[in-house]
Parts: sequence; structure tokens; C-alpha cells
Amino acid sequence: MVRIEGISEREAGPVTRFAYWFSRRRFGKVAEPLRVTAHHPTLLRGYGAFELALDRSSLLDERLKDLAGLKAATLVGCPF
Repeated sequence: MVRIEGISEREAGPVTRFAYWFSRRRFGKVAEPLRVTAHHPTLLRGYGAFELALDRSSLLDERLKDLAGLKAATLVGCPF
């Protein structure tokens, strides 16, 4: 349960609906942080570009990137 309710699929614009589709394809469901970030479409696009660049980066080993993401999530208390 989050403090801020996310944007539903019916209320979402085309960019947000694409982000929801991509999230379902990748994780099997729409991630709750994505629904909350959808309140600000410009931020959603910027964060999406960042995630895409990070995912496609080949400078680091994939396992090391996953470990760094897990550590960062642990530090900020993110359950996702």
C-alpha cells in the first residue's frame, strides 16, 4: 500500500499506457512506483529513459548491476 494512489489504466495517457504495457511484459504486473510516477508524465519519461539506458549499459557485468540496484533499494527502504 502506498501513500499516493497511482494512475489507473483508464486515466493514463498514451505514454503512460505504453509504460504500463512494458512493465507488465517485463515483470508480469504494473509496478506500483510506476503508477505513482505517472502523476508527472515528464518525470515518467525521464525516469524511463534513465532505466532504459541503465538496462542497455554494457560497461558492467549484469550481476554487478543487479547487486548495486539491490543495495540502493535496501538503503532507501524500497520493498520493490
